[in-house]
Amino acid sequence: MTILEIIQVILFIAVLIALTPPLGKFMAKVFNGEKNIMKPVFGGLENLIYKLSGIKAEEEMKWTTYTWSLLLFNLIGFIVVWLLQAFQHSLPINPQGLPNVTPALGFNTAVSFMTNTNWQSYAGETTLSYFVQMLGLTVQNFVSAATGIAVVVALTRGIIRKTANSIGNFWVDLVRSTLYILIPLSILLAVILVSQGVVQTYSSYANTTTLEGHSQVIPLGPAASQIAIKQLGTNGGGFFNANSAFPYENPTPFTNFLEMLSILLIPAALTYTYGKMVGSTKQGWAIFGAMMFLFIIALSVSLFAEYSHNATFNTSGLMEGKETRFGITNSVIWSTATTSASNGSVNAMHDSLSPLAGMVAMLNMMLGEIIFGGVGAGLYGLLIFVILTVFIAGLMVGRTPEYLGKKIQAFEVKMAMVAVLAPAFIILVFSAISSVIQQGLTSLNNAGPHGLSEILYDFSSAAGNNGSAFAGLNANTDFYNILMGIGMLVGRFGVIIPVLAIAGSMVKKKTSPYSAGIFQTDTVLFIGLLTAIILIVGALTFFPALSLGPVVEHLLMNAGRLF
Repeated sequence: MTILEIIQVILFIAVLIALTPPLGKFMAKVFNGEKNIMKPVFGGLENLIYKLSGIKAEEEMKWTTYTWSLLLFNLIGFIVVWLLQAFQHSLPINPQGLPNVTPALGFNTAVSFMTNTNWQSYAGETTLSYFVQMLGLTVQNFVSAATGIAVVVALTRGIIRKTANSIGNFWVDLVRSTLYILIPLSILLAVILVSQGVVQTYSSYANTTTLEGHSQVIPLGPAASQIAIKQLGTNGGGFFNANSAFPYENPTPFTNFLEMLSILLIPAALTYTYGKMVGSTKQGWAIFGAMMFLFIIALSVSLFAEYSHNATFNTSGLMEGKETRFGITNSVIWSTATTSASNGSVNAMHDSLSPLAGMVAMLNMMLGEIIFGGVGAGLYGLLIFVILTVFIAGLMVGRTPEYLGKKIQAFEVKMAMVAVLAPAFIILVFSAISSVIQQGLTSLNNAGPHGLSEILYDFSSAAGNNGSAFAGLNANTDFYNILMGIGMLVGRFGVIIPVLAIAGSMVKKKTSPYSAGIFQTDTVLFIGLLTAIILIVGALTFFPALSLGPVVEHLLMNAGRLF
């Protein structure tokens, strides 16, 4: 690595830390219903939305009502996106005359964008019209992200309220997340991206002649508006097939830096929001510290792996699969950030990462993408591990475990285990099935351990609601479209429902008075224990599978064997 590359890594982390408090404080004001800088701009529109839709903002919901409202809203979104694809050819703003999408692919895509996964089994520029991209996918980019934020806000209320029954109003949380946070940030980022050369047009694709005299079709479209929310909302679905490796999505080093930063911006700031809402910013910083520690470890291992000497090729720093405009360091920062968050966008092909760097990206997703995770999803995922850590710490000292003055009992632990095990079940069982039947094996591009890694990665991406791919597996088959669609549903709602159940249980509890024997959850000791629990759970669950994939591939590669 060069000095400039080291400076960029430090600058990236420093800017992320610096932006966390102001954005986090602003979001806390939004969800506490306090006056904020966006209220004069969007306050009237917020009230109009409530009036037109019949929402009574002052009425709060029990956790069951909150959950059913969330599920109903997401079901409607799924149906709309599926129907838009099914009738695409008859809809307007389709200058290329693209045909209707097949049922299996339509199902996969509708589930993908509804669950904030944004997995794409298709090439955007040859499959979906401008109309479907905007009305279907971009809308889901906003509301699926807002859904994740709403869930973590509801969980926070469940933790801080005493002997109550309600955890907020889902519709209000959804509207405020979209109006006051996602839309303003997306407008700002989209304007900057357009100024840097990201396309935003309704024109048909351009036909041009290359320097060699060949004709070439250059895809266009209203991309900047979707790129902004795909990064800020940790969605990740590319307007174009090459995603952020494509110059019209990511044209300059400045856009590359902004897009990488946008991936982690809101998830990081939500930790500060959490601290403000629970009345202790130290609690927020403790969670942020655990996330940042794990992120730095992942980034360091990936950089080491990519810059290490490759015995097979007798060189180091391989550029295969990476954009020459950005180089190795930017590719590795992006791969670590996008898999730490449930983002899924790429500026390099992860299939070409060294085995250990590919394993890090895979493990980030297997852990539940809690470093920093998707908007909202990362924080409520980490709070699940906080509950488990407090429970284990209580067992170690023989005390009833407590978190922020509330006792952690059997119900909370059971729900936490369901949330942890549901995605793990999908990853391991679906990967095993795909590894032994013909429908799964015929889609592989590589044999041996790398082929297994391709399957593991894709189901990790689906269950973790990430959306990135090794890109060596042809997932656009009925088998993978349906199986991965199921995996995305379980990975999303198999976690959300237990989290809201925990919120509903916690909100009814009394708060115990502070005593010297209570295990403090805002110390370095707690951060270390929380990190250890996360890594131990991940290692025990996934190490056997990883050892058969990227670990074996790394050892064989150093021995000069390729597949």
